[in-house]
Amino acid sequence: MKKVDVVLGSFYGDEGKGKIIDYLGTQADVALRATGGNNAGHSIEVDGEKYVFHLIPSGILNNGTYAIIGNGVVIDPKVLLEEIKSLEDKGKSVSKLRISTKAHIIFPYHIAMDKLLEKNRGKGKIGTTARGIGPCYCDKYERCGLRVEDLYLVNFYDKLKINIENKNRIFKLYGEKEFDVDNVYKEYLGYAKKIKKYVCDTTILIHDLLNKDKKVICEGAQATLLDIDFGSYPFVTSSNPTIGGILTGSGLNPSNIGEVIGVMKAYSSRVGEGPYVTELKNEIGDKIRELGHEYGATTKRPRRCGYLDLVALKYACLINGITCLCMNHLDTIGKLDTFKVCVAYKNGDKVTTDFTTNEKELLDSTPVYETFKGNFGDISKVRKYEDLPDSAKKYIERIEEFVGVPIKYIGVGAGREEMIVR
Repeated sequence: MKKVDVVLGSFYGDEGKGKIIDYLGTQADVALRATGGNNAGHSIEVDGEKYVFHLIPSGILNNGTYAIIGNGVVIDPKVLLEEIKSLEDKGKSVSKLRISTKAHIIFPYHIAMDKLLEKNRGKGKIGTTARGIGPCYCDKYERCGLRVEDLYLVNFYDKLKINIENKNRIFKLYGEKEFDVDNVYKEYLGYAKKIKKYVCDTTILIHDLLNKDKKVICEGAQATLLDIDFGSYPFVTSSNPTIGGILTGSGLNPSNIGEVIGVMKAYSSRVGEGPYVTELKNEIGDKIRELGHEYGATTKRPRRCGYLDLVALKYACLINGITCLCMNHLDTIGKLDTFKVCVAYKNGDKVTTDFTTNEKELLDSTPVYETFKGNFGDISKVRKYEDLPDSAKKYIERIEEFVGVPIKYIGVGAGREEMIVR
């Protein structure tokens, strides 16, 4: 029996994954996070209270649900402890939080390296959040990274000392501040003591729970077009936020997976640098940003906004094996008089419906649009698909026709209950 449903972003992140995760999480026994770090943020509004999650799975808001941080996540323990305190201050229990022994740890030198690298890229900057995510993953794959379990070893100091000495050679070369191993060691020993009660082999725990017929929801972070392999490289994140990363970042296997839910908005947005074919650098893009409150949950940066790109969405469905879609912000796009959707890319004499990650091809491509009527009115109280305006249904059905995947969940407002389930 397949008991694991996966929620993934279909574009550049910020699609509103938190909303569908929160909705589905009320039916789950386990909420699992498998990739990324505190460069991701899920915003959820419950009973008028806003919660922003960076590391802890948002399913923790549901009493009795295990919230598991898997081995594929990179953890800044300072941020994690701040998040725990924020939840406890709001009266939320974190007793069922679990942290993988195999998750890698972000240290201050990772953050410093992230900032240094971005500064030295100059005009070729990626738009990193400077949270140390990329350098931490670099250490992981250079096999010098330190994992959660290393915090409790007798030779933790020795391992940390080697890393800091190697990093300090680089910082010295660039005239940057160097790190004192004793200070970092003392700081992280303190963190280790505070998180120890949550640490375990989460892979074993997940499979034990599955064997007991428990339901698991995987909370994807970032999104398909930010994938290190399948995104618009190099303007991507440092992990695999696609379906493969869910498996390697958790210890799940393909036979465990049930539904793969791709989250999208009725328009599109992007944070950071990189090509973005349907971006609107005009008053329409500005209006979408304001209507949709498109500012980063983690960075507060204004997001680049544009029309929905069906070429990219079809690619996301292909890569991830998406079985159904969740569309958010139908109410937002419906406030425009008219709006468009991209159904192909034009590059010179070539017209294609196949997405590419080639930077030059994307930059040289222009969108081929179809136009739809807006002015949906107030649809926030609509709970049945048939009660939507005909113009809204026409838009939804065109998307389904193009990508070949049904839109099962339709967000018509910001609240948990403002959703149509087909």
